[in-house]
Amino acid sequence: MSYIDGFVIAVPTANRQAFIDHAARADPVFIEKGATRIFECWEDDVPDGKVTDFRRAVQATPEESVVFSWIEWPDKATRDAAMAWMMDESMSDPRMDPAVNPMPFDAKRMIFGGFTPVVVL
Repeated sequence: MSYIDGFVIAVPTANRQAFIDHAARADPVFIEKGATRIFECWEDDVPDGKVTDFRRAVQATPEESVVFSWIEWPDKATRDAAMAWMMDESMSDPRMDPAVNPMPFDAKRMIFGGFTPVVVL
């Protein structure tokens, strides 16, 4: 069964193209490490909630847009191996080096986690 990594971030709206360029350089690395699909989704219809919502979750300002992303992996073992590489060796790849491919957002406000699918249609 597959495994999913999910991410929610706030990106300055003015950095939309910089985000797309950043993802276009970095995302192929995940495919090379075994990911089967990657989605980078720019907000389109993200309503304010009464208790909580995506914008509040990442402390998005009025000048920022919410990005919802996920990476599909064939299994958790492939994902874990890729993440171990990310933690130990990824800076050797210029596509992952922030000095070469800087993140156009505040990574400290990123929400992320790994998920096991329980219903897939």
